[in-house]
Formats: sequence, C-alpha cells, structure tokens
Amino acid sequence: MVESENKGRGGLPRHIGFIVDGNRRWARERGLPTLDGHRTGFDKVEKIAVECVKKGVKYVSFYLFSTENWGRSEEEVSYLMKLVETNIARMIKRLKKEDIKCVILGRKEPTPEKVWRALKKAEEETCDGKAGTVCICFNYGGKWEIADAVSEIIEKMGSGAPRTEVTPEIVAEHLYRPEVPELDLVVRTSGEERISGFMLWRAAYAELLFLKKYFPDMEVDDVKEMLEEFSRRQRRFGK
Repeated sequence: MVESENKGRGGLPRHIGFIVDGNRRWARERGLPTLDGHRTGFDKVEKIAVECVKKGVKYVSFYLFSTENWGRSEEEVSYLMKLVETNIARMIKRLKKEDIKCVILGRKEPTPEKVWRALKKAEEETCDGKAGTVCICFNYGGKWEIADAVSEIIEKMGSGAPRTEVTPEIVAEHLYRPEVPELDLVVRTSGEERISGFMLWRAAYAELLFLKKYFPDMEVDDVKEMLEEFSRRQRRFGK
C-alpha cells in the first residue's frame, strides 16, 4: 500500500474518505420518507467525488454501506441494494467522462449477485481512468478488512511454510485494493464524531473533520472549505 505523501503542514490531501451520514435524518426533518434521503445522498456522492478530483485530490473514498448495515429493516436494505443497482451506471457514465477510475472495497457475501455485478462492472468500465480514483466502500467493515488480510497471509504461508514475521507492511499489501493509499483526511457528516469502523488501517494518522450538515446537503463549495481546513492542520505522525 502506498503511504501518504502529505507529511507536514499545508498542501493537498492525496486521499479523502467520506463517512456518508445523515441521510435518514435529512429526510425526516423535511417530512419525507427516509428512503428519499438515501436517494439524495447517493446523488451527492457523484457531485462531491468529481469536485474533489477536479481540485487535485487523487483518491476519494465513500463509506456507503457497512457490514453492520444488514441489521437495518428489510425495506431499507432492499431499497439501498436497488438504489445502487439502478443508479451506479449513471454515476459511472459521469466518472468516465471525467476520466476517473472507480474501485470497490468490501466483501462480496451476502451482497445480492445483481448488485455485486453492477459494482464490478463499474470497476471494469472505468479501469483506464487517469484523473483520479473513487473508492466505493460497500458491504465494508474496517475490522473485516484487516481480518481478511490476515486470513490471506495465513493461507499464503501454508502449514509447512517457514515462520515469517508479519509486519505492518505485509498486512498493508493484503488489504482490499492495496494500491489505495493511507487516508489523509476523514470527513464525517451529520454531527456524529466517530469513525464507525471506516478504513481502520488506512486512517491511522488521518486528520478528522466532523461536519454538522447532513450528507444530502453537501455542495461543491464544501470541498473548497474542507481543503482549506486541511491546509491549516499540522500533521506530526507521532513526532
């Protein structure tokens, strides 16, 4: 995994991660069905992703559906699955136009086959993108990512293999999409101040920014403000 290149004050974050939060509250406060909040939030993902890349951010990640979200109501989960299946193609059309690559981070099971195929198709159709990379974290859990990396390492070592020291570098090489670098900035909307298992490994030295506004209220001007805030942070990396 490539390490962050932003070490010190100022500059541009190489990788921003968004914890997409507040969709349901946004809808309830407007007297709308909660599902409308998810639809509006999903639409904003495309807009914010493109704006970040236009500003020079090379990697932008969105935490859209966690491994814990399966515990929500059947109606809500079914809607979210259908939302992704039917709308990802439109997003990908825009990303291709902007020369942006899309990659998926997460576990296949128990994602419905149609939804997983739509997500993997997004990867295939945008694989030549050069302007930046958008990472969709779907059926994703930070603990599961690390556990899956460890399982893969154990499998590669084999029962008869000589004992090898497992280093942080080795674990990083077995994360989902290991070419995706460490996070420089994690942004969570809705006023909640926690990371909820988002990219636990990559977020080790990330700057954290908590916004009170709900994700459906995000606009391109917010990207400019986030980048300005990041430029004012002093990053010490334990030093």
